Amino acid sequence: MDIRPILSTLLRHKTAAALIVVEIALSCAIICNALFLIGNRVDRISLHSGIADNELVRIQITGIGEDENAAALTRADMTALRGLPGVKAAVATNQVPFSNSSWNTSVNLQPDQPRPTAGLTMYMGDEHFLPTFGPTLVEGRNFNADEIQEWDVIDAPGADLAPPAVIITRKAAEKLFPGGSALGKQVYISRDKPTPVIGVVDHLIRPSDQGGPAEKEFSMILPVRLPYTVGNNIMLRTTPERRAEVLAAAKEVLKANGPNRIILEDNTKTVAELRQEYYQADRAMVWLLVAVCIALLVVTALGIVGLASFWVQQRTKQIGVRRALGATRGQILRYFQVENFLLATVGIVIGMMMAYAINQLLMGRYELPRLPLAYLPIGALALWFLGQLAVYGPARRAAMVPPAVATRSV
Repeated sequence: MDIRPILSTLLRHKTAAALIVVEIALSCAIICNALFLIGNRVDRISLHSGIADNELVRIQITGIGEDENAAALTRADMTALRGLPGVKAAVATNQVPFSNSSWNTSVNLQPDQPRPTAGLTMYMGDEHFLPTFGPTLVEGRNFNADEIQEWDVIDAPGADLAPPAVIITRKAAEKLFPGGSALGKQVYISRDKPTPVIGVVDHLIRPSDQGGPAEKEFSMILPVRLPYTVGNNIMLRTTPERRAEVLAAAKEVLKANGPNRIILEDNTKTVAELRQEYYQADRAMVWLLVAVCIALLVVTALGIVGLASFWVQQRTKQIGVRRALGATRGQILRYFQVENFLLATVGIVIGMMMAYAINQLLMGRYELPRLPLAYLPIGALALWFLGQLAVYGPARRAAMVPPAVATRSV
């Protein structure tokens, strides 16, 4: 089809054509970046935590006043809890994923290093930590009983003890020892005494967003047996269908074993519930951006339909003349579709440049990653398809006008 008549017509209607181009350009720019943000949020929500989310129950307790026998009471708690029906494993720990409370420290490869090699979050627990939380051990082994340190010993005044062993995540290992295995290597954890790496787990996320997405799995596990007064977290692993039953039974055991303690009910729930609450804002943002995209597409479609209907009405006589000269309905239909395709293409090209500029602004102000080029053709195809769909109705009505009626129109 010769596009010169189409271009000539568009040049005679510069304002209307420009409005459609601007509308498509803005929609393209916003939709490309919105899809990118939606993708980022979905990736964040679906991030593999490395733990058995659907099998874990968290109980948070705190004492009333000081308890000099907290360590012994915690050992009695854990023995009783591990004996409950349905409990696979249990551990007292200092922090839990999806809680926004994080214990962190620097990790070095040399003593007295001026700048730390990496900043890792510190999970603490005894040999029951891995069986309870469920991260997959891909290298090395779990802690031995003789490697477990008591919190009261390492926290005593003047204590200068380095952990006898540490388990780190694969991401942390790649940061500390790029290109090689971390197993058997030594690290310095805020001290001048080395600690050997005895194991590497596949995944274990930080409890919070500290460090950003690149450091989300910069985690390590230290062999420390904690009293209930440190971290206040007791984790139980069970089957998904028995979580409520186990949680209720565990509360009764803890109350009976130590009456001078308070169970923090607001923080006592399944890890699946903690995850649900942690990503609540992200899910709300996804739905908001989806609504914005749909609204933009609807407004753009209505604009195209309105303009195409107006042009059909204005060019009824021209259409009739073309029909009288032998133009088929298919040719009239294609005329309006090609016309819309040209406008959409110009708008999409401008919109892609605007999308890139908006992404640069977001990168500078909000530390977002660069917009992948794959999102640009996705936005372009969506708007091309929308344009053709929107113009089809008015174009079909134009093609259906009989030549005799059209030529009598003024």
